[in-house]
Amino acid sequence: MAVTLSEAAARHVNRYLTKRGKGVGVRLGVKTTGCSGLAYKLEYVDEIAPEDVVFENHGVKLLIDPKSLAYIDGTELDFVREGLNEGFRFNNPNERDRCGCGESFRV
Repeated sequence: MAVTLSEAAARHVNRYLTKRGKGVGVRLGVKTTGCSGLAYKLEYVDEIAPEDVVFENHGVKLLIDPKSLAYIDGTELDFVREGLNEGFRFNNPNERDRCGCGESFRV
């Protein structure tokens, strides 16, 4: 089981943590919402919780709560720029469907 960060995502996270002045990494999880059932949640964190599953890529810690891991195992978190837009992209091999607005997914 593994969740990874692309080099671009790791650079973005490192820049943000440096600018913020604190933090140990990012926490990735899922929540129940939207028309397809699940949505990703991503937050910068200052400390590792005892229940977190920790992965590290390119010097960045990615923290996953155990309940979310089943839905996002194998996911690569990427950071992309498309025209004037930029943001994180979740490349999740477990996704079976995504809602039209792109806010939620189903496994």
